[in-house]
Amino acid sequence: MRLEGKRIVVTGASRGIGRALTEQLAGRGATVLAVARDPSALAGDRIVPVSCDLADMAARQSLIAQLIGDLVPIDGLINNAGIQLQASYLDTPCDPACDIDREIAINLAAPLHLSAALAPHLASRPEAILLNVTSGLALTPKASAPVYCATKAGLRSFTTALRYQAEDRAPNLRVGEIVMALVDTEMTTGRGRGKLSADQAAQAVIAGIERQERGDIWVGNTRLLRIIQRLSPALAARMLRNG
Repeated sequence: MRLEGKRIVVTGASRGIGRALTEQLAGRGATVLAVARDPSALAGDRIVPVSCDLADMAARQSLIAQLIGDLVPIDGLINNAGIQLQASYLDTPCDPACDIDREIAINLAAPLHLSAALAPHLASRPEAILLNVTSGLALTPKASAPVYCATKAGLRSFTTALRYQAEDRAPNLRVGEIVMALVDTEMTTGRGRGKLSADQAAQAVIAGIERQERGDIWVGNTRLLRIIQRLSPALAARMLRNG
């Protein structure tokens, strides 16, 4: 996909991978509708800050109405926003409902909601993308973040099914995953080694978008993980279990 002149929606745009994606897409000549709870720090000639709390269904509905009602159509959606909460449910009695609800709302309900609502609009464009950011943990989970892993596995399944629909009815719409490696962001502070920078991750994503290939974008060492998981699921599980 040629990015110059395209209008791309990026969620979670105010920091980390989302911010790097926003800035690099704008640098390629795209106009970025940068969605975040507080997008006030975002600035640029091709960056349009859009405020939305993606955990809130009513806020998502307002965002969708705004995007669809805009006189200028959009050519892409990158569902990047996500949170990861560490949880050990066997340690002490607790009521985890609020944390679980919020993690599911941001990581799973929001990208499903935006994807389903905007897919017909994107399918009407001559060339469009709908990409959902998942993780290597969508293939096999780790012990310390059960809900996060479940949401990424669910998003992976949804994206595959939606891609099947697009292949049959809208071949001009590329639907796929961005399978993200471990990236040095606030969410990963204090854990993991060999992290990519947010800029490196964004560069890999944009390179994948600009290639005329369909399907998923595997970032960093997730390409190797994909091979290991196919050859030896048990080995992949051991590698990520305590990540």
